[in-house]
Amino acid sequence: MTATTHTLASGPGWHVADVVCTASAGDRPFEEAHQDFCIAAVTSGAFRYRAQQGTEMLAPGALLLGNSGTCYECGHEHGGGDRCLSFHFEPAYMERIVAGVPGASNLAFEAPRLPPLPALAPLLAEAETAREMGDRDAFEELGLRIAGAAVATVSSAARAGRQPSRRDQKRVAEAVRRIELDAEGSVSLSALADATATSPYHFLRVFRQVAGMTPHQFLLKTRLNRAAVRLRTSDDAVSAIAFAAGFNDLSSFNRRFRRVMGETPGNFRARRGAFGRTPLALVP
Repeated sequence: MTATTHTLASGPGWHVADVVCTASAGDRPFEEAHQDFCIAAVTSGAFRYRAQQGTEMLAPGALLLGNSGTCYECGHEHGGGDRCLSFHFEPAYMERIVAGVPGASNLAFEAPRLPPLPALAPLLAEAETAREMGDRDAFEELGLRIAGAAVATVSSAARAGRQPSRRDQKRVAEAVRRIELDAEGSVSLSALADATATSPYHFLRVFRQVAGMTPHQFLLKTRLNRAAVRLRTSDDAVSAIAFAAGFNDLSSFNRRFRRVMGETPGNFRARRGAFGRTPLALVP
């Protein structure tokens, strides 16, 4: 085998994999088939992708767009090896994403590739960062955002949607309360969307419009805020505070805390005798 696939995260109807290919110019391409819809972000290397929609060269920053049930082949005539973050969506799941994108109607991709676009660069950087940090919890949102951006771009529907309705605002308010109540536990995007009787993509889009951040970002902000308060008001160990706030990994907590607060949890605690307070920034 010239490619290794490592599943990074998964949920009902979706999964994301880190795919590393070591094929070179001397290896003959062979035909494979997409079992579901695939949107793969190329993070290194380059290769030729041929499918029913056409043939394209993919380089870092490009998105491979694969339709469920179609055959394809990849070739490396111009160099060896590549690496991709490959997001996969079952047809029913993808259909719900398309339904949530204003102006979109086609389920199948008519083009096999999106070239590297400046508008997508920050989002793809987030996804690559999540892979390097092992942030499994971030991938459900990232997959939805990348899929929604791809669908909107190829369907020429990347325009501002309607303003959130009162019903949507109510849904977001209910989701915010649920996140606040269950912040220490496992809060999934799918569960939040199901509770509001909407598709995950529609819920994510509306939540960002109303709250100014994604549900995952709001969850992290809530957890970090509670941890910061406990650091200032208790003598509990930093690890105990991190785990109680909902973080399963101390190094991840320390890294996020420092990025948001501008200092380590220990230094933040050491200043608790001062009256000044450092405001929490929004989680990027």
